Amino acid sequence: MSEQLQRILVVDDEERIRRLLKMYLEKEGYVIEEAEDGENALRMATSSDFDLVLLDVMLPGIDGIEVCTRLRQVKSTPVIMLTAKGEEMNRVQGFEVGADDYVVKPFSPREVIYRVKAILRRSSATAYLTKEANSSNNIVFPHLVIEHDAHRVSAGGQEVSLTPKEYELLHYLAVSPDKVFSREELLKDVWNYEFFGDLRTVDTHVKRLREKLNKVSPDAAAMITTVWGVGYKLEVPK
Repeated sequence: MSEQLQRILVVDDEERIRRLLKMYLEKEGYVIEEAEDGENALRMATSSDFDLVLLDVMLPGIDGIEVCTRLRQVKSTPVIMLTAKGEEMNRVQGFEVGADDYVVKPFSPREVIYRVKAILRRSSATAYLTKEANSSNNIVFPHLVIEHDAHRVSAGGQEVSLTPKEYELLHYLAVSPDKVFSREELLKDVWNYEFFGDLRTVDTHVKRLREKLNKVSPDAAAMITTVWGVGYKLEVPK
């Protein structure tokens, strides 16, 4: 039995870019749907379950930043932002509202494919796994359980829905409890490449992670602590 094909929503107001992305992604076996403006993108992304959204920042009507902001209020669908060269502020904003990655235009289709595959590899683990995750890969704390094989997080006994980057950040901290990591280290190791000082990206993701954990377990949220002037750590309750 073949696994279900993964669905990607491509959002760009330029038809030639949508057509180019569709052509290359379909060659890789993905099912592609398109939207040419923010309003349609938001409607489609919230009413249907996509495995990933490729989202242009500059869109007519509702822009990509706003689409991502509103999407994040209801879903954890992975989002890769498409930004024009030199729009560094938009990149930072994109990460702040919960985007998982970005690609700069003009882009190489090969780079887009690489990033899409990397994100989907990390985010879709749960789709093909049973409830019994390999216990050797579980990280268990008093208020927090991370089942790494299933990419599943439970706090206070309730499952927490995280974006791929939020999950990676939490897992990275949890693997080395009580160790302090600088923002620069987290950017380099969790985001995999340098962002030339976009340290707010880390702060925003930590804030979002705490907020999500706090909704089900304030004790779990409190484990992610700020070490002023240095960075962050996951502190295990004594």
